[in-house]
Amino acid sequence: MISGKLHIVSTPIGNLKDITYRAIEVLKAVDLIAAEDTRHTGILLKHHGITTRQIAYHDHNKKKITPHLLAELKAGKNIAIVSDAGTPGISDPGYYLIRECLSSDIEVEAIPGPSSLLAGLVISGLPTDRFCFEGFLPKASGKLKKRLLELREEPRTLVFFESPYRLAKTLAAMFDIFGDRRAYVGRELTKKFEQSYRGTITDLLNQFGTKAPRGECVLIVAGRRTDNDPNLIQDRLNIGR
Repeated sequence: MISGKLHIVSTPIGNLKDITYRAIEVLKAVDLIAAEDTRHTGILLKHHGITTRQIAYHDHNKKKITPHLLAELKAGKNIAIVSDAGTPGISDPGYYLIRECLSSDIEVEAIPGPSSLLAGLVISGLPTDRFCFEGFLPKASGKLKKRLLELREEPRTLVFFESPYRLAKTLAAMFDIFGDRRAYVGRELTKKFEQSYRGTITDLLNQFGTKAPRGECVLIVAGRRTDNDPNLIQDRLNIGR
């Protein structure tokens, strides 16, 4: 029997219209959708008239559910995996399933689409020709400091995901280790209340030091060698742009 295929389907990071025709076709055609949060994904599916059955697949159950999904794929079923937002496999459990599928000679196909790290990067005003994506930084202060020290000499633009509740702590640690580099924070990207904040790390600390933003954030910081690059946009902090 020919195995089915795992489809890595990118979904909107905020605006439900930001989904490709191909992604909708695949989500309608597959036998099962493995979703990080079925309630969250259910809103998207209902909006686009998709009735495909879902199964929850997240960090807490991936080891238990993966054998079931592999069995379905080996039986010829086609499965789509989606994250809460953006491209599966980026800071979510998608990587685990993808790796196991490849180890079992099951075909994996990407259905490209939205990505918050790229959306933030291209509007940040910082160099985009070379960048380094670091995902979420460690929560513990000691591990956070150690990781930032490892990145201090990195010349590429640095891209992070960050919780709004840890943003001020992270910016303060960056100021201590990186100095006052240019930086960008994007929140609620593609949504109705999308906002971008540009300036130096000090500017951003002044903005968020006493009041955390709402929604997940993309934090982008200039690399060491680009910190004084005359080609960088020299605007000060612009709120709501």
